[in-house]
Amino acid sequence: MRLTRRSTLAGLGALAVASEARAQALEGGPVTVSARPIAAFEPRSPEKTRFGKLAFRSGLVLSGDHSRFGGFSGLWRGGVSGSDLVAVTDNGFWLTARVTMRDGRLTGFDRAELAPILGVSGRPLHRSRYYDTESLCLAEGVAYLGVERTHDVLRFDWAGEGVMARARIVPVPREVKRLPNNRGLEAIGVVPAGQPLAGAIVAISERSGADDEPTLGVILGRQPGLFQVIRHDGYDITDLAFLPDGDLLLLERWYRPLRGVGMRIRRVPGLSLKAGALLDGPVLIEADLGQEIDNMEGLSVHHDQGKTVLTLISDDNFSFLQRTVMLEFVMA
Repeated sequence: MRLTRRSTLAGLGALAVASEARAQALEGGPVTVSARPIAAFEPRSPEKTRFGKLAFRSGLVLSGDHSRFGGFSGLWRGGVSGSDLVAVTDNGFWLTARVTMRDGRLTGFDRAELAPILGVSGRPLHRSRYYDTESLCLAEGVAYLGVERTHDVLRFDWAGEGVMARARIVPVPREVKRLPNNRGLEAIGVVPAGQPLAGAIVAISERSGADDEPTLGVILGRQPGLFQVIRHDGYDITDLAFLPDGDLLLLERWYRPLRGVGMRIRRVPGLSLKAGALLDGPVLIEADLGQEIDNMEGLSVHHDQGKTVLTLISDDNFSFLQRTVMLEFVMA
């Protein structure tokens, strides 16, 4: 075809439309999620269901048909039997979905959607310096995010506006702002009702010092202050969640190039949480690549027919070498 001014302009117009469509797709939208069941947490012992203090209930390997699907670093489940799910990616997107189950086991996601997390001005966080969203909790209709690199805590009116809510910055102490660049607030939660610090925001850094040093945590709101968490065996903090009795669950991870990745959950007595404290607690579960794990970064607690259910999700770093794994355990 001979090029003319009209054909050239038409071609440019088509390219512009295609470019706009691609840009809109990258901003989020519905996503079809494929789910492969995990039959056994430890494949070499398929009959085994008890792991430490927890019982494995079910699990999935997830994939989505959207380029923004993956990188999940924070997780919340609520509603009836944990059917409502909210997750955040580590590049500034919400994932909302309904969790489907059959015979008490996870089967997949329904009505899944991705949406950009909005900053104070309404601009998407992934286009700003607040792009590295690493932790999530929802409490009393408010969503809280921990942001790495800038070392900020953001709050959103989730009950009123959902994914359209704009961030509001929660002030943090200067010690938090001085955390190492890529070792920021990986874990965040709100102390449950009935506890001395009820309603306070608690956030913990991944690793604030050397390998053998405790890591920094902060209490915001009621009785604010700093505390530390003892680290063991090269594990870093990746998330936290509160049990109904106020005890604190810490999700931890190690990574070594020649050995792969490991996961652990510790239980810290809730009454030990206060400004100036040095926290530690017993291990509930520990796993490595002999079990069905990946880079586990998100932890949530909900209740289902009288049982306390722990849900974990992995951050695949948007790499074809890793998986998005979602696991359910029950307090044994």
